[in-house]
Amino acid sequence: MQHDIHNIERITTIVAMVVMLLFFVSCREKDENLVPFSYNPEEVPTMVTDSVTTLISDSGITRYKLVADEWRVFDKAAEPYWYFPQGIYLERFTPDFSIEATVKADTAWYFSKKDLWQLKKSVHVENMRGEIFDSEELFWDQKNEKVYSESYIVIKRGVTEIKGYGFESNQAMTDYRIFRPHDGKLPFSENPVEDSLQNSVDTTLVLQSRQQPQQVPKKMLP
Repeated sequence: MQHDIHNIERITTIVAMVVMLLFFVSCREKDENLVPFSYNPEEVPTMVTDSVTTLISDSGITRYKLVADEWRVFDKAAEPYWYFPQGIYLERFTPDFSIEATVKADTAWYFSKKDLWQLKKSVHVENMRGEIFDSEELFWDQKNEKVYSESYIVIKRGVTEIKGYGFESNQAMTDYRIFRPHDGKLPFSENPVEDSLQNSVDTTLVLQSRQQPQQVPKKMLP
């Protein structure tokens, strides 16, 4: 009987050793079959969203409406940013939720640390006075509350059309100037005082808007 017990113990020990050996071999095979995974956070987004329509708040107040077909977020990049490869539409609201300005662009980036938008290709902006701004590139610096560009820009204001290079404006696009005029057309008026479309021009500012903004009805998405 004692001999049988010893045999059983010996068999149990051998079985346990075989099981452990098989376990370690299996784990090793699994480890060898694993493919190491790595990605470039500068090029691989952490989030991709399609058909986006969202409201964005600033200091607890809703200030923007954003519409995009595709929104890619690269928040692990050295310089975190959002990317809109299929274009973007933005509305900026006044405190009473009137539309202060609308922005369209074929491509856009938003750099969250700098609070800076870069808009490229067919950039189209319209302010609440109905003035239209067209360029191939605009930068919108929300931190410093200004819009600027070094690219060619066309400003349409009624029958007035101004073209040039180098542009700067406030966020509402109501106080702006072009630094290097290219060409354009200005209406002739026998009484410039009564001509509401006449621009104030001096040797420093080629074009600068100084009119007070007027309320216009809200515009809906096209």
